[in-house]
Amino acid sequence: MQKQDSQYSPLFGEEEDNFKQSQPTVRRPVASFFHLFFRTSAIVAYLLCDIFSGRFIACMVTIILLLSCDFWTVKNVSGRLLVGLRWWNQVDEDGKSRWMFESRKADGGNSGFGAESQLFWLGLIVCPLFWVVFLFSTLFSLNLKWLAVVIMGLVLQWANLYGYVKCKLGGKSNLRSIATSYIGTQIFNRAMKESSGS
Repeated sequence: MQKQDSQYSPLFGEEEDNFKQSQPTVRRPVASFFHLFFRTSAIVAYLLCDIFSGRFIACMVTIILLLSCDFWTVKNVSGRLLVGLRWWNQVDEDGKSRWMFESRKADGGNSGFGAESQLFWLGLIVCPLFWVVFLFSTLFSLNLKWLAVVIMGLVLQWANLYGYVKCKLGGKSNLRSIATSYIGTQIFNRAMKESSGS
């Protein structure tokens, strides 16, 4: 039996090197569950709070705690485990704030995470859309006591979405320039197809 070096700690992404393709597509069901649990629980609590409890403060604290747990879980656990992405903010010695983006090294067996990746991005994109709808419904119904809660949900969920999209795109590029480049490429390809067809 070979003794492992107690000083060795795998680098980010190296712990995945031993997984084979024959493994089930959802290798981390606990991380997948909690990726969606806190965010859907916050949405359900927001929708049902007035029905089950008339106490605004208790509802607000519950929803904000669920949103905070969701933010921490997605940023620190499920993003790293499910899609191999991580982002954080670092303050330099001179006080400047820098955003850091990291992605798991691309290797043969781990470039695509399958069902876990789809679950991660679906939850990351769909749930903030609910908070946008809640924002407009709160404003239009003039139920302004919930506005702080809705803005907190929107900010926390969009922060994770923005961080992971920047991380997926490499963190160096401007999102607007990437979108413009993509649209320009699509228009050029369509024009080339139409000109070759006639």
